[in-house]
Amino acid sequence: MTDFWIDLRSDTVTKPSAAMRDMMQSAPVGDDVYGDDPTVNLLQDTAANLFGYEAALFAPSGTQTNLIALLAHCGRGDEYLVGQEAHTYRYEGGGAAVLGSIQPQPIANQPDGSLALADIAGQIKPDDVHFARTRLLALENTIGGRVLPRDYVAQATGFAHQQGLATHLDGARICNAAVRQGVSLREAVAGFDSVSVCLSKGLGAPVGSILCGSRALVEQGKRWRKMLGGGMRQAGMLAAAGLYALRHNVQRLADDHDNAAFLAGELAKIPGLSVSTPQTNIVYVDVPRDAMNGLADALAAQHIRVAMAPRLRLVTHLDVTRADMATTAQVFAHYFKD
Repeated sequence: MTDFWIDLRSDTVTKPSAAMRDMMQSAPVGDDVYGDDPTVNLLQDTAANLFGYEAALFAPSGTQTNLIALLAHCGRGDEYLVGQEAHTYRYEGGGAAVLGSIQPQPIANQPDGSLALADIAGQIKPDDVHFARTRLLALENTIGGRVLPRDYVAQATGFAHQQGLATHLDGARICNAAVRQGVSLREAVAGFDSVSVCLSKGLGAPVGSILCGSRALVEQGKRWRKMLGGGMRQAGMLAAAGLYALRHNVQRLADDHDNAAFLAGELAKIPGLSVSTPQTNIVYVDVPRDAMNGLADALAAQHIRVAMAPRLRLVTHLDVTRADMATTAQVFAHYFKD
């Protein structure tokens, strides 16, 4: 029996390639807390240039880079406007509230993942001692695999700035959005005062995220990173993986998108399944509850990992192939045929 699994739980499960490992092994290193790790510095400069910001900061996780951004933009008693489905609101342990005394003001996401401008306007608080001070609009792109329309992003960030708010983008999968829309990374983040970019999802690095912003914001972010335990020492080997990812693994995200579209098309042929049409690398399948346990067992028997749920999320990435998608679809078809 093979030890290989087709793992579709997330694009966080990717392993560093041989070429990435070679680059990590040979990376020059220093003490990053002192600011003298040359590979970390190169990664930060590279990311800042790619995304069009003055500076960037390397941190262990996207949860931390998002939290650093919120802490840098907002103070105690401030609030940020955020979508109900957003990772910063729903999946990051309430860190802004717990650690920063920053109040989230959640807003219902529209079907395309956006926040309606009228809803944003309706939640900006007046300058009154009864209310938390609204300081920041935080968006996410992609969100649930959906790509925010570029004209919407321009309108939302423009409106926020007109109202005196800063803007932050949780861009964990912003490279997927850029590839899907055929635009540069700079164009994809236009309008945002800061952006968090995950290196360990579709880009394939083993760990780490980058926060891009103004030089002043990044300098403030270094203090927050230290407080949060994110100051690393000879981190150059990790940064080298991020450099390799940015240099080699951005445009290849189109392969993941194509594989997701292929898988969705095959699953849509199966009677009884409702399948989303993916925009990027995430496919959603509505699975009948009485079929969940049996389907999970059938997939596991063929070394296919999923996080089974009534609304099943299947995520393609660089460690799965078109043949793996065909195998997965065949297991689904065989199970529901029986």
